[in-house]
Amino acid sequence: MTDPIADYLTRVRNAYLAKHKIVEVPASKMKIEITRILHEKGYILSYKVVEGTPYNTIKIALKYHPYTKQAAIKKIKRVSSPGLRQYAGVDNMPRVLNGMGIAILSTSKGVITDKEAKELNVGGEVICYVY
Repeated sequence: MTDPIADYLTRVRNAYLAKHKIVEVPASKMKIEITRILHEKGYILSYKVVEGTPYNTIKIALKYHPYTKQAAIKKIKRVSSPGLRQYAGVDNMPRVLNGMGIAILSTSKGVITDKEAKELNVGGEVICYVY
């Protein structure tokens, strides 16, 4: 697998499209941080890191609207890839859906959202857009 982050995002996207309640993905530090941000911003209900013998996994409880059963995440899109890294400075930070969505960045301060990066005055690699 050449891009584990894209695989993670695709598994979450496919689980939402199939209306699953829980999705399980292989764990890494970057994936756990992305999942933490999605949980903090209210895009997923909860998550748990399950330690296994061959490898650790992340169990993610997906969030849907209680009445209309629409997914909390409308779109989740990979921006930077191993073949073409996309970086954003403080001056040209991306605005997702005119500020309604979030961009997840990998910075020197850790994995944070675009709004937190502006507050901390740091730039970094744009991992994905979520809205």
